[in-house]
Amino acid sequence: MEKKVKTHTKAVHAGDRKRSGRHIPVSTPIHTAASFFYENMEQLDRVFGREEPGFSYARYDNPTNAALEELCTSLENGHGALACSSGMAAVHVALLTALTDRRKSIVAADALYGATVSLLMNVLEPLGVAIRFVNICDLAEVESAIAEAKPGCVLMETISNPLLRVGQIDRVAAMAKSAGAALMVDSTFATPLLVRPLELGANLVIHSLTKFLAGHGDVLGGVVISDAAHYDTLRALSRTFGPVLGPFESYLAMRGIKTFAVRVERQCANACRVASWLAARPEIARVYFPADPAHPDASTIRRLLPEGLYGAVTSFELKGAGRDEVFRFMNALRLIVPATSLGDVHSVMLYPAMSSHRELSPKHRERMGISDGLVRLSVGIEAVDDIIADLEQALVASRDKSAPSGVSA
Repeated sequence: MEKKVKTHTKAVHAGDRKRSGRHIPVSTPIHTAASFFYENMEQLDRVFGREEPGFSYARYDNPTNAALEELCTSLENGHGALACSSGMAAVHVALLTALTDRRKSIVAADALYGATVSLLMNVLEPLGVAIRFVNICDLAEVESAIAEAKPGCVLMETISNPLLRVGQIDRVAAMAKSAGAALMVDSTFATPLLVRPLELGANLVIHSLTKFLAGHGDVLGGVVISDAAHYDTLRALSRTFGPVLGPFESYLAMRGIKTFAVRVERQCANACRVASWLAARPEIARVYFPADPAHPDASTIRRLLPEGLYGAVTSFELKGAGRDEVFRFMNALRLIVPATSLGDVHSVMLYPAMSSHRELSPKHRERMGISDGLVRLSVGIEAVDDIIADLEQALVASRDKSAPSGVSA
């Protein structure tokens, strides 16, 4: 689909309505075949050799997956995409792609999803990949680290998990390019509606499809969107170790993406209201949200994010709280779902020390600024007054240790 077409339109149309014989399905069917054959071996040989477009084996590609990949490529204005079995599978294959034929060294933001940090420290570093963490929002520190480490890859998030820092992707991209490194950006929190990192100079963009793109809490998946320089390597690695998404999951993800833009607009508006309300509550020590004029990256946010679209995640610290106090508060929620993940149509609250950043040591979490009183709220599309009312009653109930608690709607 043409680059000039708006994101809302791409989300509805891109990838769909491929001709199959004389008929054209209005939406992409689920193709469950594990392998494909043709009228003659000569044609199958050409497809295997990628001399002719087509499908041969589902570990390589699949018509349903290909439609989803076309859709994601269109949303990010990329060259091509790979749909993966999870967001972490996407992160892994993207890092390997970035490091192919480059120095086995990564300069990574010190504010990352906990599983990504574990992948770097517990998988790649023991295999000989040098890892260096930096404050990605401090350009002088980033420049110094790139000069010293000479990395093959620079890794960052558009909006960091869970403290919502926003780095200058375009300027980090220029530094990476000058050093011959690839820039890889996890843009799950932002979605293509807010930021498209490839347009700012990134080489590889990651999304957890599970989150805002699919958006309904019913599909696990990830996607890598690549520039032209890295796409062939990405596909070649995928054919070798097979991180591919199944066709059912691709169908569900594609179905969810059709409404992601309108959902995210509503979620962003709700999140602004919720964050403002939280900031005025005496029980809350601190609120993290990109719309805050006092946000440490306020100038970058004004430059890179569309006005009024600051993401749908806000994190906040309960005053004087530790694990027990946080649990009591979350147990008192009646509407907001206290579960892992984010980006669903329903509001979801997570305790990073227990879940997303559980595998990190307490000292590592402390260095990242993740306190024992920090919770992360992914704001859904419910009526915002109902979300706020649930937060209010949970704050009140959590002060009464004898009050009953539990999840209900």
